[in-house]
Amino acid sequence: MPDHWQSAVEAAITEATGANFALQSTQACGGGCINEAYRVEDASGQTYFVKLNEDTASVMFSAEARALKAIAAVGAIRAPHVIAQGHTKQRAFLVLEDLDFGGAPLDWSAMGEQLAALHRKVSDRFGWPESNFIGSTPQQNAWADDWPTFFREQRLRPQFSIARRRGAPIRGDTAFLNIVDDLLAGHTPEPSLLHGDLWGGNAGHDSAGNPVIFDPASYYGDRETDLAFTHMFGGFPPSFYAAYEGAWPLPDGYERRAEIYNLYHVVNHANLFGGGYHGQAEAVIRRLLAGR
Repeated sequence: MPDHWQSAVEAAITEATGANFALQSTQACGGGCINEAYRVEDASGQTYFVKLNEDTASVMFSAEARALKAIAAVGAIRAPHVIAQGHTKQRAFLVLEDLDFGGAPLDWSAMGEQLAALHRKVSDRFGWPESNFIGSTPQQNAWADDWPTFFREQRLRPQFSIARRRGAPIRGDTAFLNIVDDLLAGHTPEPSLLHGDLWGGNAGHDSAGNPVIFDPASYYGDRETDLAFTHMFGGFPPSFYAAYEGAWPLPDGYERRAEIYNLYHVVNHANLFGGGYHGQAEAVIRRLLAGR
């Protein structure tokens, strides 16, 4: 018999789709370190992908659902379709389209072209309608009219503050905040719709070889931040970057800015996991302060 969260998922899917969904099997899926994940199936073979966490994760799932819908609405690159969201007294859940990954050659050129097309969706300001999360860390998104102000105040300063509250401040943080505007001077990007957490674990291809992105932390920002983060854990294949450049070339100075942008993620990893990320963040700051 289904337990309390499974019954709630059944009801949510039935209401959202208009088709009765009577769960027959539940299969645990591997994946991220934040949520539990399951593939649920009914007697007809219809499947859905379910993310499950404590009830307090409802706000995190709402933010993810908003981002997935925004990406899907552009029509540039595939993202899982949001089916339903809900909670019980103890658990929150997000139901997504169950994508069949693998089984076809991976078209990384298409991934680059389609990401560039996604980035063509722009806003008149930097930010997002709500705060969301980068991993399990709250991510502030208050609107700003210029990019250096947004990146300084909504990205770097909150992460540095978290580090201080943890009792593990990042040496050089104040000095670095004071030069961010100088480092980004003259760079005036459009506010592009971003994935926001684009690394190899959050991108793939469906069974037909079509690119898919998921687990977003979206906002409107400099498109270079998405490209920069793809490099942080080994990078995507060269064909991805060549295709992106062919579709929308990056401006001069990107390589230097990429290190600045990835500092945000390095400090976030230091706050989440500690270890060598703390020293890595301080080394980046020293290098950027010395080279200004």
